[in-house]
Amino acid sequence: MKKNWFIYWFNSPFYHKLYFKRDEDEAEMFITQLIEHLNPEKKSSMLDVACGKGRHSKTLAQQGFSVTGIDISEDSIAFAKQLENENLEFYQHDMRLPFRINYYDFVFNIFTSFGYFNSRRENEDALHTITSSLKPGGILILDYLNIHYVENKLVYNEEKIIDKTHYEIHRWHDTTHFYKRIRVTDSSLKEPMEHIEKVEKISLGDFTDMFSYQHLQVQEVFGNYQLHDFDVKASPRLILIAKKLK
Repeated sequence: MKKNWFIYWFNSPFYHKLYFKRDEDEAEMFITQLIEHLNPEKKSSMLDVACGKGRHSKTLAQQGFSVTGIDISEDSIAFAKQLENENLEFYQHDMRLPFRINYYDFVFNIFTSFGYFNSRRENEDALHTITSSLKPGGILILDYLNIHYVENKLVYNEEKIIDKTHYEIHRWHDTTHFYKRIRVTDSSLKEPMEHIEKVEKISLGDFTDMFSYQHLQVQEVFGNYQLHDFDVKASPRLILIAKKLK
């Protein structure tokens, strides 16, 4: 059986080079703002779903919370495990499968770490995992792209050179998904490699419906990493704060 595209791509060193050179200070600032806004109790337990190499989990743990990070990528978790301590742990895990039922006070799924799957059913399975891992009354923070903003602002062609690796990026979209073809040229490769990313178009209304089915109620909606109000046309992000009702 052919593996999903993200299984290969998320384990590639070129994926990490392309995406995880992002500004650590910006990521830390976003998490810090979220925590100041949410004001969790110091003993709160937190789950970082699709945690990547663990940089956000690390920031949460540094603030004194008990944090678990899970990710499907073996390489990401191998790296993240170097960060483990008494209140920070990591596991390789597929977010479509259950993980620790009624266990966490807060669950984070951030930086568009959702909507990669081949069917809406798989998205629902992932959301069910997230919801099931929350205690009743627990809080989900889900950060997604604003599909209406991206449709209007999409950069169709782009080139990047990162540490002598050349990336050619072509983007497009249809009625249901955004796509990104990434062609990688590097001296370590015999020939260029190519991956196509696919992210589903999920709107605020779609998420609200999906949340309702999982007994999640939206509490707040933000439109950027500074936690400004959401504007369907002008906001680059769709950041949802939802509460598990039962």
